[in-house]
Amino acid sequence: MSENVQTVGSLLKLWRERRRKSQLDLALDAEISTRHLSFVETGRARPSREMILLLGENLEIPLRERNKILIVAGFAPVYSEKSFDDVSLAAARQAIDLILKGHEPFPALAVDRHWNLVAANKTVPLLLDDVAPALLAPPVNVLRLSLHAEGLAPRIVNLPEWREHLLRRLKKQVEDTADFGLEELLKELSSYKITGRRGAKISEDETGIIVPLRIESKFGTLSFISTTTVFGTPVDVTLSEIALETFFPADQTTREVFSQW
Repeated sequence: MSENVQTVGSLLKLWRERRRKSQLDLALDAEISTRHLSFVETGRARPSREMILLLGENLEIPLRERNKILIVAGFAPVYSEKSFDDVSLAAARQAIDLILKGHEPFPALAVDRHWNLVAANKTVPLLLDDVAPALLAPPVNVLRLSLHAEGLAPRIVNLPEWREHLLRRLKKQVEDTADFGLEELLKELSSYKITGRRGAKISEDETGIIVPLRIESKFGTLSFISTTTVFGTPVDVTLSEIALETFFPADQTTREVFSQW
């Protein structure tokens, strides 16, 4: 919606519909009357600051977007948005560094909401041989680095499968956050042609339980599975958008290679 037609009610309605909830569903979750919710969405009732926060929590609206709704309603933002280098986030940075270092010798990194690299452990650079210098210039976008023809894509053995996994995940993020930057990134990555040397296709009868990343290196083909970690109950916008991606060996060969490192 354009800025000049945004209202508190219309924004809340958009997020409710994005979450595929009926007015009755949301009213029950938030323990308010359906009538009052209807009045809020149509502009017949002006929601209080507390009501906006209540609905935002039940709709799992990103903190950044909750602040925007509060501003539209005439209230001050509730959630801070500090620089990642701010002294008040020192404990969080230390926690991230501890997780990344503790995950060695296996790769691990932290990214922001647009998948730009925030931090990485010492193992990650070892996997970036032959990557174009332009892709390593800050801010380094991890997804672009993975799927670009001058990035890791030519060395990813199961590129079609891995690409499909990343695009599905990014599409889900776009749906969940309504983030324009992520939407533009999805369009860019979707336009990339598959350049993997193997030309492997996604199996129709895939029996695995997780999509691995298989990448060729000077040590042979390495295979990883990954996990994602986020901070619990953050009240800062920046911190709420940080995610840690940790990679584990998916086979004994990969485990042995990294153990030797």
